[in-house]
Amino acid sequence: MNIRFSARELRDLLVAWGALGLAFTLFLQPGFGQSLLQPGMGFSSATFVGALVVSLFTAGIGFLLHELAHKVVAIRFGQLAEFRADYNMLLLAIVGGLAGFLFAAPGAVYHRGMVTERENGLIALAGPMTNVVLGVLFFPLIFVGPSLVTEIGYRGAQINFLLAGFNMLPWGPLDGKKVQQWSTTAFIATLVPCVLLALYALLVL
Repeated sequence: MNIRFSARELRDLLVAWGALGLAFTLFLQPGFGQSLLQPGMGFSSATFVGALVVSLFTAGIGFLLHELAHKVVAIRFGQLAEFRADYNMLLLAIVGGLAGFLFAAPGAVYHRGMVTERENGLIALAGPMTNVVLGVLFFPLIFVGPSLVTEIGYRGAQINFLLAGFNMLPWGPLDGKKVQQWSTTAFIATLVPCVLLALYALLVL
């Protein structure tokens, strides 16, 4: 399997990663956004950099590896696949983070070629499953110091479990709908644990 990235795709991945990291930093640390609108408030640049690092290595990686998983599986099935960033949605994510809300849709992997319903379902399933794996990998870091590592573990597990649950919903362009169209059994078997993990991340973590 030969996986290649065009110059445009690499640029889009880098921009999406940085924009999402910034958007989540502004959303999770609202004092930073307020200080930009009201300069007199002031904020610690060290704290901002720390929060940005956490966001880049949790939300940013979670979103991008989700999309890259779609690409890898699509190529495995003989598709031509590339990630394309949605710059309007990335701007909306940053503005939303400043305003205290967040809707992050960084872009998508577009693929073309002959594909069966099963293959299309597996391509869709690859994204949420990647987030589940990432959430499990991040989780042990919650119990490891120093505090920055603990925060990365906490945010990484929380965000990736939420992403898995949300994307498995059978609605609109979300992955769950494509999985459901392929196999109701596979859909239910995946939806239930993903939703339970998302609820755990939302209510317990």
